[in-house]
Amino acid sequence: MATLLKNTAATLEMIKWEHSIFALPFALSGAMLAARGWPSWVVLAWIVVCMVSARSAAMAFNRLVDAELDRVNPRTATRAIPAGALRARFVAAFVVVAAAVFVFASAMLNRLTLELAPAALVVVLGYSYMKRVTRWSHLVLGLALGIAPSAAWIAVRGRYDARMLVLTALVMLWVGGFDVLYACQDFEHDRKVGLNSVPAAFGMVGAFRIARAMHLVVVALAIWLDSLFGLGAVGYVGTAIVAALLLYEHLIVSPKDIRRMDAAFFTLNGVISVVFFAFVAGALLLQRH
Repeated sequence: MATLLKNTAATLEMIKWEHSIFALPFALSGAMLAARGWPSWVVLAWIVVCMVSARSAAMAFNRLVDAELDRVNPRTATRAIPAGALRARFVAAFVVVAAAVFVFASAMLNRLTLELAPAALVVVLGYSYMKRVTRWSHLVLGLALGIAPSAAWIAVRGRYDARMLVLTALVMLWVGGFDVLYACQDFEHDRKVGLNSVPAAFGMVGAFRIARAMHLVVVALAIWLDSLFGLGAVGYVGTAIVAALLLYEHLIVSPKDIRRMDAAFFTLNGVISVVFFAFVAGALLLQRH
């Protein structure tokens, strides 16, 4: 029993299950936009299962693929595999099980979600190799989260709507921007070992400028989204609050001082995703009364 509990704790730490709050509110936003309110609880439940299983598979796969890279990076050397808390074979089996749960949950929604499930897995798992290939891996991570609201729309409607590309792009640039900032912690290490990232390519100052530009576009896309879906005053107020939170995120870290990076990355971005969802949901529900 002690070994089981230990492995369970190590697995939950490995997949950072609590960080599902980053993507889940956007997926729920996509579902509510599709339904113009709350979708059925059955559909909602399967969407949540898809989100959690896909993200769990992606996180575990990333830890498996990056195990040797993590081992030589002081910041990541304590992760489960390099630290010996979990065996690579166990993590590989976990990835397979989580991916299978995702495909099964997709099949429970509709035919199109099932047909697109393999493509979604290619995106979310493929991110793990991108830092070896391109400095713009941050945007691939953003896309992995950004397809969530589009997938949720398909789960509810059984077809796609091009307007959802705006929300996908919004999430992609939001995630890409804060991942650029987060990668500044590994700036020197990435350059030393030859890994690609925006900070390694453009330096700390350049990385901050790029992240700010991404987040400015996020605000513009949020305004466009409000207009496309007629979210009205409530939607615009939500966008204003998100813009203020993004501004604060950029004020508490700088190229010369990244000590509060965890606060900017974890706390503020979790708040931003929840605030975004709350105002989208509020706008849609008020329209029904």
